[in-house]
Amino acid sequence: MPTKRDYYEVLGVDRNATEEEIRRAFRKLAFKYHPDHNHEDRAGEKFKEVNEAYEVLSDSDKRATYDRFGHGGAESIFGQGFEGFDFSGFGDIFDAFFGGATTATRQAPQRGTDLRYAITITFEEAAFGCEKEIKISRTEHCSLCQGIGCKPGSQPSRCPNCNGNGQVRRVQRDIFSIFTNTVTCPQCHGEGRIITEPCPQCRSTGKEKRQRSILVKIPAGVSDGSQIRISGEGDAGSRGGPPGNLYVTLSVMPHQFFARDNDDILYELPINFAQAALGTEVEVPTLDGKVKLKVPAGSQTGKVFRLKARGIPHLHARGCGDQLVRLFVVTPEKLTDKQRQLLKELANSLSPTNMPPSEKWEGLFHSQSD
Repeated sequence: MPTKRDYYEVLGVDRNATEEEIRRAFRKLAFKYHPDHNHEDRAGEKFKEVNEAYEVLSDSDKRATYDRFGHGGAESIFGQGFEGFDFSGFGDIFDAFFGGATTATRQAPQRGTDLRYAITITFEEAAFGCEKEIKISRTEHCSLCQGIGCKPGSQPSRCPNCNGNGQVRRVQRDIFSIFTNTVTCPQCHGEGRIITEPCPQCRSTGKEKRQRSILVKIPAGVSDGSQIRISGEGDAGSRGGPPGNLYVTLSVMPHQFFARDNDDILYELPINFAQAALGTEVEVPTLDGKVKLKVPAGSQTGKVFRLKARGIPHLHARGCGDQLVRLFVVTPEKLTDKQRQLLKELANSLSPTNMPPSEKWEGLFHSQSD
């Protein structure tokens, strides 16, 4: 049988080493030779040797016996030897180095689920804002037991398995390590309490489905796809947690006349070519009613007029966008005989000889002749 090494030599300390020096030396060597980190053939044997040395030298009585009688005294300490060695005193060391402890968090307050709802509104309602009443189905605390889950007049009792902690500790040992696991109590599922008399309405869940009417305030200036958050109007929370939120998504219907570009309104104004040539004053619809617009003589299709502050109110800000009025000249499809005759006379008076080409056309002609 091989001779055992001196315990002080095993830990690499002298005989006058303090308890703290012995402890530091052991932690360093235990980490070095632990089989979970060191896969050398003799790592397990060295690890056992280090633990044996520390078991003796960390205890003042055992250390005194060892200093006086050597390994012969140590054998009497261990009885049948190291095989009977108890690792229960080293849980904190193994936990710190080797991750030998896992914990389970007691069931914490949980926030309720968020709810979503879609609303369709008109173009004007989006521009000026409005209020809409909606009905939603959501989970609330039970109205009979007030969310406790117990029959009225009774109370939950402390879980006898975990003593109300919601967690239980389990210790597993082998020759090399100790693993302490803190797990969720299987009896109360982490609640720390058990219900012996369930509520007849919610069956101990503490919750029930109810339909509620909610008034949704839609601010002026919202656009298609906008989302409004109403805090606390979602499902109820669990274990004292806050309720979720309600998110309302808006869908804006298209307008008969207007289109929208950010906070500007776009409107196309049809006029005939006589109005375009001579100029005119017309009424233009806006979100606030009709306004008069002067169209100067010689206006062409595509000309844009800007009506200040006649657009969409800025969302959460002062002021409004503008309304942009775009002209397009309409050519009549049907003419009376008199109109046809007048147009022929007009066409003859507007012959190309009386209409000098613009710079654009002059440039085109020059480029073709070149």
